[in-house]
Amino acid sequence: MNRRNYFLMCAIVFLQGFVFYGPIATVYRQARGLSMYDIFLIESVSLVLMIMLEIPWGWFADRFGYKLTLVISNFLFFLSKIIFYKAGSFELFLLERIILALSISGISGCDIALLYDSIDKEQSEKYFGRYETAATLGFFLASMVSTAVVGVSMDMAALLTIFPYAIAWVLTLFLQETGRRTGNKPVLLSSLKSAFRDLRMLLLVIAAALVTQVNHSATVFLNQVQYMKSGIDPKYFGIIMAGMQLSPVFSAKTYTITGKLGQGMAMKLLFGAIAASCFILSRTSHPAVSVVFIAVIGASYSLSRPILLDIQNRSITTTDRATFLSIYSMIINVICAVINLIVGRAADVSIETAFIVCGIAAATAFFLINAYFNFPAGKSSHVKDGLKGGNSC
Repeated sequence: MNRRNYFLMCAIVFLQGFVFYGPIATVYRQARGLSMYDIFLIESVSLVLMIMLEIPWGWFADRFGYKLTLVISNFLFFLSKIIFYKAGSFELFLLERIILALSISGISGCDIALLYDSIDKEQSEKYFGRYETAATLGFFLASMVSTAVVGVSMDMAALLTIFPYAIAWVLTLFLQETGRRTGNKPVLLSSLKSAFRDLRMLLLVIAAALVTQVNHSATVFLNQVQYMKSGIDPKYFGIIMAGMQLSPVFSAKTYTITGKLGQGMAMKLLFGAIAASCFILSRTSHPAVSVVFIAVIGASYSLSRPILLDIQNRSITTTDRATFLSIYSMIINVICAVINLIVGRAADVSIETAFIVCGIAAATAFFLINAYFNFPAGKSSHVKDGLKGGNSC
């Protein structure tokens, strides 16, 4: 096991969790003239760009190395935070998301590929859980501080976010290449054909896409509108956000849940909880109920992540790991872009309509994950059988 890489990767995502403006991200954008539809539109443009860039970045990582890819991508991540701080118009917020798309599409798949090559494969679920927890802890601490920072000004929250991202980029320079770089150019067409032939994995990827967008919509954008609808003062958003990060921290213990229930039952329960929470939120304006079920969505998604990452990585036996993970991310982003626009348009109608749309998407994911675990485990050029009960924006 490469402990240096593992601890550096955890430190990097921990620092990148320090988004001090996170609890008021929607309010921040609205204060600078963006409508809810503008926000979702910009998000969709970003997703479309990620779709276009995912596979080229995956190929680049497999050809030139995971470290170089992460160094470039994390620098762009740092740059996006500077632009966000300076943004005061639709155009600048759009530019920020374009730079962010360049960054995230480079990191996506590559970070997990490097991490997977650096850890004990037999305990991957455990290590992925701790990795996810590191990011959550960073956001938890930032949310705690956010209340005081926002009390000074929202601009200060955006400014302070720049510094941990700068440190995270510097730490990226000290990563070690895992030796997975290949001298031969990965054949993209072959990888694409192989990925799309595995119908069983496609069920999982589509389900993951749906809950990913539902979680993102509910816990990043819709939550703040729901809180205001429930009469909660924005100055408490940071405290609420911080409290919610305590539940996802338990994703480090996901492996103990799957050890008792199996991956199949655990995933069904988690996806079912997300769907039920969305429908409940569409019918309530009670502040406590709103906070609890937003938290359930976030916690359930966080607990499902280590399982999804474990399944995806165990399914890949070829050397072009980053390429395959990028293909999966591309599929996820295509679906997320579509769902994002639908939720955005629904949010302009009403917050209740938006949560109903999210509930339908999550319910669809629940049925797909059931189909995945009931689907005969076929063989393909990159998939191996024997996953625990069957089996990343």
